[in-house]
Amino acid sequence: MKIAYFDCFSGASGDMILGSLMDAGLELEQLNKEIAKLHLTCYDLQVKKVLKKGIGGSQALVYVDEEHHRQHHRHLRDIEEIIKKSTLNESVKQKSAEIFRRLAEAEAKVHQTTIEKVHFHEVGAMDAMIDVVGAVAGLAALKIDKIFCSPFRVGTGTVTCAHGTLPVPAPATLELIRGKPVSSCEIKGELLTPTGAAILTTLSSGFGPMPSMTVKAIGYGAGTSELAIPNLLRVVIGDALDEVADYETEQVAVIETSIDDMNPEMYDYLLQKTLDMGVMDIFLSPLQMKKNRPGTLVTVICRPEAVMKISDFLIRETTTIGLRWRVDNRIKAHRTIKKIHTKYGPIKFKVAECSGEIVNISPEYEDCKRVALEKSIPLKAVMEAAQSVAFIHSS
Repeated sequence: MKIAYFDCFSGASGDMILGSLMDAGLELEQLNKEIAKLHLTCYDLQVKKVLKKGIGGSQALVYVDEEHHRQHHRHLRDIEEIIKKSTLNESVKQKSAEIFRRLAEAEAKVHQTTIEKVHFHEVGAMDAMIDVVGAVAGLAALKIDKIFCSPFRVGTGTVTCAHGTLPVPAPATLELIRGKPVSSCEIKGELLTPTGAAILTTLSSGFGPMPSMTVKAIGYGAGTSELAIPNLLRVVIGDALDEVADYETEQVAVIETSIDDMNPEMYDYLLQKTLDMGVMDIFLSPLQMKKNRPGTLVTVICRPEAVMKISDFLIRETTTIGLRWRVDNRIKAHRTIKKIHTKYGPIKFKVAECSGEIVNISPEYEDCKRVALEKSIPLKAVMEAAQSVAFIHSS
């Protein structure tokens, strides 16, 4: 299996992704042929070799006729129509449209509007279409089977854009990387752009360390800014040494502490508070401690960047005076939340998929509970009805 790993040590943007692929062997002529299938006009895509802090890379240069494209106001439906009418491969169409939909959803949430009303700024829309379609088509041309990505670095400070001066990461970018590993750094400015975030979060199967592979090609895509570190996105392409299943991978932090002297009534409060803080899971395990005292092992699973916040809470709110933490790798199925109609009304379901096949589908308890209370019917009846609908959708 041929895989690509994007090392975002200096963030990522759409043009950096294109540059890294061309630096790794994708021919400019081949990329231009693919983008031409969109039937766009008044633009030019070039590439040039550059040095960033002594490291060589390729910079993708997109030239757009601003006078021509300033007259074109594009919304999501316009971009979807352009992609639909193109002669691109169907898989490239589908993935490109998905990336733009995620961009629109992020913008809509930030600006409290609908995805239909989200406006892709004229010249920026042209840049984004070339970046997005170029990245998807370029990866297909390089025959990449699966993509992985490092944790994102996002920079700090502010960025000036069409909406004014915004904090880094930009609100839309932050929405797009929700649930993914991310860290800030001392570099001032925007390292991760919305387009870069949308492409990599949509296409990547996992986020964490580089998978085991035999390296075949390496590429560096250059950004435009001059930073204190090399402003480059690195892509490593090779053959997977281990069979890589169609699951997502990520790194999580595991925090543990053993307690034998706390009022058991406090555990209910502890669990509720930590869940409200956004931890991924928390559970209690009985154990035998020194001097034959029964105790409880508190285990919290959270994002690595939340370790200090959760640890501070545990030390302040429990009787522990110390704890342990580590980083673990996690494999998970692709999960989505879907609203499915049942005889008692719509209920949310958690759907887990692998290679396009549903491997598990279950109704959300809170939704079933809400319906049971609203309609004054047994919770058991609601859950049984939901399970029967789930069986139909999974078969």
